Formats: sequence, C-alpha cells, structure tokens
Amino acid sequence: MLDFYKNKKILITGHTGFKGAWLCSVLLQAGAEVTGYALESPTTPSLFSLLGLQNSITSVTGDIRDLESLKKVFYEYKPEIVIHMAAQPIVRESYKAPVYTYGVNVMGTVNVLECIRLTDTVRSFVNVTTDKVYKNKEWEWGYRENEELNGYDPYSNSKSCSELVTESYRNSFFEDRNVVISTMRAGNVIGGGDFAADRIIPDCVRAAMDNKDITIRNPYSVRPFQHVLEPIMVYLLVAKMQYEKSELSGSYNIGPDEKDCITTGQLADLFCEIWYKKTEKRIQWINKFDDGPHEANFLKLDCSKIKTCFGWKPIWSIEEALEKTIELYYDYWTKNDIKGCIERQIMDYLKEIKF
Repeated sequence: MLDFYKNKKILITGHTGFKGAWLCSVLLQAGAEVTGYALESPTTPSLFSLLGLQNSITSVTGDIRDLESLKKVFYEYKPEIVIHMAAQPIVRESYKAPVYTYGVNVMGTVNVLECIRLTDTVRSFVNVTTDKVYKNKEWEWGYRENEELNGYDPYSNSKSCSELVTESYRNSFFEDRNVVISTMRAGNVIGGGDFAADRIIPDCVRAAMDNKDITIRNPYSVRPFQHVLEPIMVYLLVAKMQYEKSELSGSYNIGPDEKDCITTGQLADLFCEIWYKKTEKRIQWINKFDDGPHEANFLKLDCSKIKTCFGWKPIWSIEEALEKTIELYYDYWTKNDIKGCIERQIMDYLKEIKF
C-alpha cells in the first residue's frame, strides 16, 4: 500500500501532535513528500520533537483558524492529498475552552475545505473526526455511520459539526470536481509517545514512573481502544483508494473488534500486568471519581462498512497494542532509541496487513 505514497505531495494538518507524529513517520518510510501545518507541539516533551521530524519534513507553524496563512501553504506546496487532523482533542479541555474548541474544530475544517476549493492540485481529502460524533444513547451495540450526529460535550459536538461542514462542502463544491472526500471516525487511540494530560495511558505511565498509584476516574466506562497505527493506516488506505476510485468517498468508522472493547478499569489492569512483565515493578490503580464534567459511559463502533468496502480488519489486539505502547515508553524513559523503536513497530504492523 505504501508504494503508492512514494514522491506524493501530502499535506497534514496537526502534524505536531501525537497522531500526527506517527503519521509523519509512516509517510517518511513510504518516501512521501510531507508538508505539515500546525501550532507548536502541544505537549512537552512531544513525540514530534523527540523524533526530530522538523528536520525531515516541511513543517510550517500556523493556526488552523488563520485562513490566509493556510492559503499560502496550499499555494506554495500544492498538495495532492490532504489529511486533516488539527484539532482541540480533549473532552475536558473543551468544557474549559468551548469557544476555542469550536473555533479550531469547526472553522479549522471550514478553512481547510476552502483552501481545497481554491486549489486545483488536491485529489483526495481525509477529515479525521472521532467516534464521539454520534448522539450517545448508551447502547451496548456499536454505532453505524448512518446514526444521528450530535455529540454531547463541546469537543464531541464540534466534531459532529466538522462532519456536517464536510458534507456541505462536498455537496456544494466538489460534486463536479475531481476531489474525493471522506471522514474518518476513529476510536480511542493508544501508543507510545502520547504525553497529553487527561488521557488514560499517559496518566498510567506518569504514575508508574513516579511510583504512585494510577488514578482512574471512571473504571466502568467502555471505550473502543486501539493502537494508533490502526487508524493511521486506514487514513492512508482510504486516501489512496478514493484517489483511484471516487465512488469510495464516504464516512467510515475505525475501531477494534468486539473482544477488544473493554472498560478503562480492564485497560488499567492490563497496563499494570504488562508493565510488571517489562519492568518487574508492581503498580496498581485506584478508583477515584472526581465529579468532573459529563462523559459518555458506553461507546462502541460498528466497523462493518469499512471492512466490507476496503477489506480492512484490526491487526493488533488490545494486549498487543499495550505491549507495543509500553515498549516505546520504556525506551523513552531509559533513553533508548525511540525512533528505531517506532520504525520497527511500523514494519511489524506492515508485515501483518492483509488488505
């Protein structure tokens, strides 16, 4: 699959974030010509900086809300494929800064689509949203792509709006143009190199390294956890396939199989188990509800559509995903070669791809 990307001009928004750094790493291995547009890395440390990716791609610092700045990037670098990941991605942060969240997640999407409308080089566009775009009814079955879009909190709702904006631009401006568009609704991702606050695995790692108990806010909430390489490879698969077959344009869920949809408490149990195997240090977690803002308790995705349309299926189980995740964090904390670790994990994943 990655042979397709050799020498292709790819623009990634949000490239300095956790998922962006992994995507850049995959595309560099594929030999793509990568341009990134984003603010500075949102965390310190950041995977983007640790990998020195600023020296390997064209990295442009800019705000996705700044339309004129973004236009210049499209005009200068003339991308063929655009993958839009720039976002304010934290649910709790969206309660603290709702205006900023809507500005980035909604108007940021408008600005990217407007630049594509004004550019004649883009052939394929992938807008990365979230599994939280659906109106959550606490069902025990997975949401399908035709379910109602109406996220509860400002983050989730802003991503629902991003989906609607994308559909409007598709219908209004790209029906008769050679630009193919899809939106990707991925579940919760884990993987080495995420240093964000209010995410379960980074919180687990920080607690473990400080020899403290892991604090879990809601151990009974069910989430579709998956390794970061799962959605990233699907973004690239869809961007490639719709580039070649425009009828594949659409909206797609990306999540784990049913057996890997587990509670946050079960994820913490697995983390403690695998951490002990790796480090021989025993850790534990405690249930400490902090009366924070509303978050969904039960969330699953039905991924039948993407499996049918593209022949895709998840590669790594939740256990394998956690093993890979802890391996990279351990290399970071012991000052080993994390770039080499990421490259090995990418190759391990590629060897198992069947689609």
